[in-house]
Amino acid sequence: MFTGIPTGTLRVARAQAVIAPVAALIGAAIAGVGAGLAALYGVLVALAVSAVLVWRERQSMSHPEWDQHRLFKLFIRVGIERLILLVGLLIVGLGVLKLAPLPLMLGLVLAQFAWLAAATGRNSK
Repeated sequence: MFTGIPTGTLRVARAQAVIAPVAALIGAAIAGVGAGLAALYGVLVALAVSAVLVWRERQSMSHPEWDQHRLFKLFIRVGIERLILLVGLLIVGLGVLKLAPLPLMLGLVLAQFAWLAAATGRNSK
């Protein structure tokens, strides 16, 4: 059951959404518009991967009757889904859209620092 208190993964997704325009502006200011778009795409890839986790977390929270075995299967499935999504979106960004690899990966890594912020941040109770 969802209590309305944001979970850690939801806080990460929100932080990544805030980081996206910042990464785009910094990338564009330092290396041009192409780098800004690549950095933005990298952050959006991380946000999409986190959104899958938030979606599955909410799904599991809305089913309190699920036992530990079903939740473990969901845990494994979510890991595979997130990996496939990450690889697919990186292939699209690097191969199809021909975005600059360094800014794209820097945007992705920058967005992953939101996990550190969520881990070290205070719980709002």
